[in-house]
Amino acid sequence: MGDNPSIVSEQSLEPMSGELEVKDKTESRNGLKIAPFRKSARKTAPHKHNTYFEIVYLSAGTGTHVIDAREFKITPPIAFAIRKEQVHFWNIESEPSGYVIIIKKTFIEHLRDQEIKYLISQISSVPCMYPKNGKTVLTLFELLLKEFNEMADANPLVIEGLLKALLVKLWQSEKPKFRTVSGKKGLYERYMALLSNSDTLTNRVSHYANLLSTTPQNLSAVCTKEVGQSASVVLSEFIISEAKRLLRYTDLSITEVSEALDFNDNSHFTKYFKKHVGLTPTLFRVE
Repeated sequence: MGDNPSIVSEQSLEPMSGELEVKDKTESRNGLKIAPFRKSARKTAPHKHNTYFEIVYLSAGTGTHVIDAREFKITPPIAFAIRKEQVHFWNIESEPSGYVIIIKKTFIEHLRDQEIKYLISQISSVPCMYPKNGKTVLTLFELLLKEFNEMADANPLVIEGLLKALLVKLWQSEKPKFRTVSGKKGLYERYMALLSNSDTLTNRVSHYANLLSTTPQNLSAVCTKEVGQSASVVLSEFIISEAKRLLRYTDLSITEVSEALDFNDNSHFTKYFKKHVGLTPTLFRVE
């Protein structure tokens, strides 16, 4: 693993007046859109996209990108995966260059190559990626954009083939490790690192407290001091975020999602999810 910079800090979203802005950048064809990254899109207010999954690749630019209160330093070449319902915003300091891919549910539903759906589900679990070969990734984006612009005459299999190659290259990227600005990790930062880098989440604060050689009470006190939330609330936010990802971007059954998130039974998971989201897992999936 290379020594890539990654998450700069954990921060709260700035308070806003009124409701959170929901953006739909562009109309897509057949549920897919590929376009150059807008050079004017340097600073944005916190917002979310309710109708699509987005991949942003930057080959130039500096600044930060915040996704669900996690702040990432922009160090090209770099790629971001922003899931439907995630809140994010940009603070780009120098002129950016790159590409954006927007993928809607209709595109996923009509895929001929189902491995693409698997790749999307995997990439959706990693908010930030550092491609090992930026030139290859850039070439694939250029070819995909050219083919997309000629989509009226293009073979959809070519679009899927290029997209699959691109997704594989992104998934082979070096994944960033959680790192604070100072590089010194306190208990809260180490807790966040465990949650961020864990392949599977466990719905017990005591599990993470044991890994951190502390008590659940002490861990909760530290979290409350750092971010004003108990350790259990911090954990629940991660669990709900992962539950949404699994429901939205995988074919796992509700029972399988429940088991993956360490719930004793489907009923417990359903009540937990509805309490935090306002919808049952089944209704959320079809929304």
